Order: sequence, then structure tokens, then C-alpha cells
Amino acid sequence: MITDPIADMLTRIRNAHLALHKEVNVPRSKMKESLAAILKQEGYVEDVAVANGHITITLKYQDGKPVITGLKRVSTPGRRVYVGAHSIPRVQNGLGICILSTSSGILDGMTAQEKKVGGELLCEIW
Repeated sequence: MITDPIADMLTRIRNAHLALHKEVNVPRSKMKESLAAILKQEGYVEDVAVANGHITITLKYQDGKPVITGLKRVSTPGRRVYVGAHSIPRVQNGLGICILSTSSGILDGMTAQEKKVGGELLCEIW
């Protein structure tokens, strides 16, 4: 039984990048689907496909090196981290993104600042 499915997804992506795999399969949920869509929208992964209860994420490489250099789970089941609209952190001095769970849905940090909403800080990606 997985107690933190988001951390599991991030770990699968991290491990697949380290092994230089082309794609990774993750069990499907609405939240993971939203996270994967944000990763595709921001250009961190090539493609995201949903089928048969799984999300297939095609990883992106540039000159043989992974585009994603780091993934960090911030809010965990044992320690929830919430941020206000004006205190959303900048990741790696603006080179990365943070993903929040807000009342407007799963959003990246810049979109959440534009909409002036805060929420649970799920993860940081750079």
C-alpha cells in the first residue's frame, strides 16, 4: 500500500531519468494526471498519455541529459505545507517551478500568483 502517491510518482520519474528510460508508467489518479499535464505544459516532459488506469509519461532529454535535474516533494502526509498567494516560493531563483493544490485546482506557482490564490505546496521541480 502506497501512503504517498505523489512522492511515488516523483520517485518513479527520478529513477527513470537516472536509468535513461524513454518513458515511465504511473498508476492513474486525477491529481497525478494534473501534475503530469503541468509538467508537459511547462516543457519538462515530451508527452503524457492516459490509458487503462495508467499514465504513461514520455521523458524529455537534451543532449543525452535529462531536462528535469531535480524533484522535491515539499508537503507530505505527515507534514502539510501551505502557502499564501503572496508567499509562493521561487524555485532555483526562477529556473524551476512549484506546483500547488489550490481551490482553483492543481496549478503551477506563476499561475497561482496571477490568480491570487494560495494552497498546499505539493512539490518543486527544476
